[in-house]
Amino acid sequence: MSEERLFAVRGAVQAEANEAEAIVGATEMLMRELLDRNTLSAEAMVSCLFTTTGDLDAEFPAVAARRLGLDAVPLICAREIDVPGAMPQVIRAMVHYYAPIGHKPAHVYLGATQELRADLHAAQ
Repeated sequence: MSEERLFAVRGAVQAEANEAEAIVGATEMLMRELLDRNTLSAEAMVSCLFTTTGDLDAEFPAVAARRLGLDAVPLICAREIDVPGAMPQVIRAMVHYYAPIGHKPAHVYLGATQELRADLHAAQ
């Protein structure tokens, strides 16, 4: 049995509109990429935190995670701080999970949100 440790991986995506399906669709796309790129299963996940910019309030991003079968994973949604000039309509996620020591988290920034973390070229 290999030793494991706790990791966290980040990601972001923009919703096309402040509409429930746009928020859930964008979040689902982000979560699928985070799960795929990190070979994550629900059993390995400890928790997931979602934030949205203040202009997104039509639905909870956690709805998308539930649709993907993450029913047993504790999820929470919060509002991102309102920084003047910040990118609008952004959904961010931070997933905590266990993986073997030596694992390298693959952060995921989709579309225009790549500008948020240009230092993470592998996250694009």
